[in-house]
Amino acid sequence: QVQLVESGGGLVQAGGSLRLSCAASKSIGRFDAMGWHRQAPGKQREVVATIISGGNTNYADSVKGRFTISRDSAKNTVYLQMNSLKPEDTAVYYCRVTDWDNRNYLGQGTQVTVSS
Repeated sequence: QVQLVESGGGLVQAGGSLRLSCAASKSIGRFDAMGWHRQAPGKQREVVATIISGGNTNYADSVKGRFTISRDSAKNTVYLQMNSLKPEDTAVYYCRVTDWDNRNYLGQGTQVTVSS
């Protein structure tokens, strides 16, 4: 079992920045992919950004150029740096990892609210 603990959410004005962190209970070398998803009220959960074991990254079109995903193997942590935040970025953000057996684990979520 893998535990994921997200932090860094909060309330920020439009144009501001936040950095989300997701600390995993096991070495991130166990994971084929790590990523961030979000779910806004009344909407389906969507993939925001992913980073795979080789280091390649992918982003939703809506966040390209504003968000950056990264990881720190020494800390077993994946980050999401969010700049130029918009009200439409308001959502609960979840960390999700996929291990080499294709099992998925989801964190408890952290709320991000962007005021206009």
